[in-house]
Amino acid sequence: MTSKTLIVINPNSSQTVTDGIKRALDPLRQFGTPIRCLTLADGPPGIENQRQADLTIAPMLALAAAQTDAAGYVIACFGDPGLHALRDQTGLPVAGIQEAAVMTALTLGQRFGVIAILSASIPRHLRAFGAMGVLDRLAGDRALGLGVADLADPDKSLAAMIATGKRLRDEDGANVLIMGCAGMAQYRATLEHETGLPVVEPCQAAAAMVLGQIALQLSHKGNSHA
Repeated sequence: MTSKTLIVINPNSSQTVTDGIKRALDPLRQFGTPIRCLTLADGPPGIENQRQADLTIAPMLALAAAQTDAAGYVIACFGDPGLHALRDQTGLPVAGIQEAAVMTALTLGQRFGVIAILSASIPRHLRAFGAMGVLDRLAGDRALGLGVADLADPDKSLAAMIATGKRLRDEDGANVLIMGCAGMAQYRATLEHETGLPVVEPCQAAAAMVLGQIALQLSHKGNSHA
């Protein structure tokens, strides 16, 4: 057991979203590294466009710097705001949930499909996938048409999520799905059952990646763990 902690930062100000992230990470607590999920009080209620994402970066960096017991960080917004800035700030392992979800999906299927929340999010996703060089593995990116706050309501979101997952499978040829927001974890098992496809929950993917890097003492700055 280590006294150092994996810090997971929700860059929006919704405690409900943070609580959902915390529950999603429960299966990873067995590995012994404490996990602390934080809410960025200065963030918007939900991050649904590039401007909102970018405005969270400075306060998120300050919140990360204040965590003196950090062993590594996860940025829990599908868009990875401030990912490279935080990697500049620290030598500790840092993952963004979008990047980690895509990398995990590539190990589970040939073509991945993304379930986005709003159509306005998709151009932001495509820019990131282009920068990662994975557009040739992208089957499709389809929006639910729901805001972040709606994701906690199963009556609004689950049926739409299943329908969108099936369209990604049947019309776009996806053989692995990515949940394109941090607020969807409670629907993962049902979505896998209904679509018959592996489903990557991005917070789980990122936390698992950073926990592995912590255990192996890996980071983007080599041995400079500071």
